[in-house]
Amino acid sequence: MGDESQKNHKIRVAQYLRMSTDHQQFSIDNQALYLKKYAEDHNMVIVETYDDEGKSGVSASGRKNFNRLIEDVVTGRVKIEAVLVYDVSRFGRWQDNDEAGHYSYLLKYHGVRIIYCAENLPDESPEIQMLTLPALRYAAGAFSRNLSVKVFAGHVNLVKRGYYQGGIPGYGLRRKLIDNNNRPKMILCPGERK
Repeated sequence: MGDESQKNHKIRVAQYLRMSTDHQQFSIDNQALYLKKYAEDHNMVIVETYDDEGKSGVSASGRKNFNRLIEDVVTGRVKIEAVLVYDVSRFGRWQDNDEAGHYSYLLKYHGVRIIYCAENLPDESPEIQMLTLPALRYAAGAFSRNLSVKVFAGHVNLVKRGYYQGGIPGYGLRRKLIDNNNRPKMILCPGERK
């Protein structure tokens, strides 16, 4: 009888979903489907969803629902045993590993563990997680830093080639359409497209 009641007892979890605008393969819907299946396979019930769509993961600033998750756990407003997250990068691409560790520790201190469902970290081996998680967090942050450097280099390259980078050209400047051989074709009027 004891085994049967334990089988029927579902673990109460929340899910955290995040998508920055440039990662469509990690859309909110795709993450939610993956986490729903994970919860079903592991005798869990998702009782709360926190999502930040179109938000960068480099800090907690501006991530309204991430901050609400932390506040709900710390104040006891939500009663859960774990937070399901697709992977480490969805929890955040922190530029400082200590900041990532801070939020993880806040949850852990209040009895809530983070489960990175797509990372395949062994739950029964905290030693492996202690070694692996900082490396995964660093890699997630490094991706963001490297992308920033590449985007900046791309803008610099276009400026060096004479292309204007930004919104509407400054007063007195006009846009010029050029062909594939860099020969001018015509001056574009405001609002006119190539």
